[in-house]
Amino acid sequence: MRIAQISPLWERVPPFRYGGIELIVKLLTDELVQRGHEVTLFASGDSITKAKLHSVHTKALRLDSSIQEPDIYHQMILADIYQEAHTNFDIIHSHIGYQALAYSSFIKTPTVHTLHGAFTPDSAKIFRRFAEQPLISISKAQQEPCLDLNYVHTVYNGIDTAVYSFYCKPTQPAYLAFVGRISPQKGAVEAIQIARASGLPLKMAGKVDVVDVDYYQEKVEPLIDGEQIQYLGEVSHEDKVKLLGEATVTLFPITWREPFGLVMIESMATGTPVIAMNNGSVPEVIADGKTGFVCDSWEKMIEMVPKATKLDRQTCREYVVSRFSLESMTDEYEKAYSMVLNSGQSL
Repeated sequence: MRIAQISPLWERVPPFRYGGIELIVKLLTDELVQRGHEVTLFASGDSITKAKLHSVHTKALRLDSSIQEPDIYHQMILADIYQEAHTNFDIIHSHIGYQALAYSSFIKTPTVHTLHGAFTPDSAKIFRRFAEQPLISISKAQQEPCLDLNYVHTVYNGIDTAVYSFYCKPTQPAYLAFVGRISPQKGAVEAIQIARASGLPLKMAGKVDVVDVDYYQEKVEPLIDGEQIQYLGEVSHEDKVKLLGEATVTLFPITWREPFGLVMIESMATGTPVIAMNNGSVPEVIADGKTGFVCDSWEKMIEMVPKATKLDRQTCREYVVSRFSLESMTDEYEKAYSMVLNSGQSL
C-alpha cells in the first residue's frame, strides 16, 4: 500500500522531547515501513524516519524564530501532497486536524483524518462542513460531542514498550510524578496541591508553551520550592522513563476532556500506576483499581495516593503491553485503511 503520513510541522518526528502526536506518527510510520508498505512522511526537514521524507522547511517550525506565519508551511506541504496524490498514493493519513479537510474533499484518493485534539466551537464548524470525510478517533470519549461526523474507527494510541524499562519497585524516598505541558488543562497547579496534601515530593517535567507562560509565572512558579515541589523542565525520553518508573504514583489531574493522554500508558508501561481525574478518555485508558484510579474530585485523588502505592506494578506493565502496544495500534490503522479503501466511495 502506498501511504502518505502528514505530521504537524511545529515539531520534528520524533519530537526532540515533548510531542505526543509526533511520537505516534514516528512509531506508526516506521512500523508500516517494516510491514512492507511504501510510506512517505510529510514532516519537518529534521525528522528521522524509515520512510521517504518530504519537507518544505529544514527544521521544526518552533525552533525557527524567523518564521512569522507557520501556517503558510502547512499550506505548502498540503499543496505538494494533493497536487500529485492520484498518482503517488493509495491513501493519505492526516494528523494535522482540520487543515487537510478542504484539500481532501476535492480528490478521489481518500484521506483518513486522525483527530488528536478536542473540538472547539470554531473547529466544529469546519468538521461539519466536511462531515463526509472519514475520521479516526483516538478514544470513544472523543466522539461524544454530537457533530454527526463520519467516524470509521477508533484507534487507541500505542507505544513501543521495548523502550520503556520496567521498574519493579519505586525508588526511595518516595515521590509523585507529573509529566505534561505546564498548562491549566493538564492540571499543573492541581498536581502540586495533591502532592502537598499527600505529604509527598512532586517531580514535574514538561514544556511551557508561549500561550502558557503567564500561567506558569503567575500560578505555578511561585509554588516550586526546589525541595518538595521540583520542576525539571523538558526532559529527554530516557529521563522521562526514569522519572516515571522510579515514581510511586503518576498524577494526571486534567481539567479538560483529554482525547487520550499518552503519559498514562507511558507511566503504566514502566510499572507506575496512575491517579487521574475522570475527564475525557481517562476511563478507557486506566483499568480502575488495577492500574490506577479514576477519580471524580481532587479530594478523591488525594485519598487514592496511598492505595495506589499498593497496586501491582507488573499488572500495570502487562496491561499496556496487551492493550496499547505499537503493534496493536498499527494493526488497527491498517484495518481502518482497508475499511476506507474498500468502501468504494470518493471520500
